[in-house]
Amino acid sequence: MPEKEVEDLTVSNSHAALRAIGWVSVGLGIAAVSLFVGRELRNRYKFNHRTPYDFYTNAGSHATTEFGMGI
Repeated sequence: MPEKEVEDLTVSNSHAALRAIGWVSVGLGIAAVSLFVGRELRNRYKFNHRTPYDFYTNAGSHATTEFGMGI
């Protein structure tokens, strides 16, 4: 095999590896952004669809400590 062909194969393989790494990083970036956007949308949906009971979820927890003799 002549030296020129070996160099071309090496350059071609390294180019393919860099290209694959680039596409994988793009895919991971898209996945991270979509997870973030999905979480934000879910939190906004849950916040906008609260029930009246959600406003009073911890109403009984502080009732015993607020009222008393203050001892």
